[in-house]
This record gives sequence, C-alpha cells and structure tokens, in this order.
Amino acid sequence: VQLQASGGGLVQPGGSLTLSCKTSGFGFSNTAMAWYRQALGKQRDLIADIYRDGESHYAASVKGRFTISRDNHANTVTLQMNNLKREDTAVYYCNTHPPYNNPWGQGTLVTVSS
Repeated sequence: VQLQASGGGLVQPGGSLTLSCKTSGFGFSNTAMAWYRQALGKQRDLIADIYRDGESHYAASVKGRFTISRDNHANTVTLQMNNLKREDTAVYYCNTHPPYNNPWGQGTLVTVSS
C-alpha cells in the first residue's frame, strides 16, 4: 500500500486549499478512504471519509467547509478545504478507512495563518 498526500501549504484564514492523495497497491475502487489530520502535540483524528459508492461523512469541526471526493479510475482521493481556520493547521494524511496497519506516509502540512 502506498499513499502520497500533497497540496498543503500556507494559507490565510478564510482561504482555500485542495489536497490530493495518490494511491497504489490495493483495490482502491472497493475500499473506503479517508482524510485524517494531526495537529502539533495532538492525536491523529479522522476528519472525512468516503465509501466506494461516494457516500461521505465529516467530523463536526470541518462539516460544511471541507469536501472529500474520489476518482476510482485514477485511484485518487481529494479534500477541498474552504473557509480555513487557524485551528485547521495540521499535517494531513490520507489512508483507508479504517487505516488498518497501512503506512501513513509523510502527509502534507497545512498552515493557516495571517
């Protein structure tokens, strides 16, 4: 299993970013996927998941601002983040849902700051 998240960066409060995750090594189209994030000094949390049929769920902290999507042909999962807040600052990871013992990869850092 390989998972490569990208697209992070520095953004001002209220701004937007789109994260992408390239995957390989497993049956992506039959696998639920998710985005997780870990702020400095805190545990890694599930923030959005999407099932193979496109059904998605969100943590209360991001609901209405973030949108998860998937491309079962390209084996990618995307996280569109709008109206970003300082508390969204974290390293973002993609993985299967649940993550089992899959490697987490390096993630991608999102910093929300003025």
